[in-house]
Amino acid sequence: MRHGKAGRRFDMPTSQRLAMFRTITSAVIRDGGVQTTEARAKEAKRLVDKLITLGKTNTVHSRRLAIAAMEDRDVVQHLFDNVAPKYRERPGGYTRVIKLGVRKGDAARIARLELV
Repeated sequence: MRHGKAGRRFDMPTSQRLAMFRTITSAVIRDGGVQTTEARAKEAKRLVDKLITLGKTNTVHSRRLAIAAMEDRDVVQHLFDNVAPKYRERPGGYTRVIKLGVRKGDAARIARLELV
């Protein structure tokens, strides 16, 4: 039973799943958005929002936590210098998921995860 366990597993090992989320969150922070499946976008939205909230505090501790989560110092630098200051007054909801339809090959639901 999975009582109290949040999040989807996506039928992949933990290390692969975490690497996938790192890639998606990096793309959203660096490029402003990414196109992926709807389920992946909904799960990555949680992580991106948490990272932007970390970026709003802008302390050494929050930078270290962000580097531990992202493992890409350039993206973390961009997050703290450019992305998070834009949302200084916003209490939450930094991203949105826009549903785009289905993918032709396997009929998977496609969505765009982007910053507001």
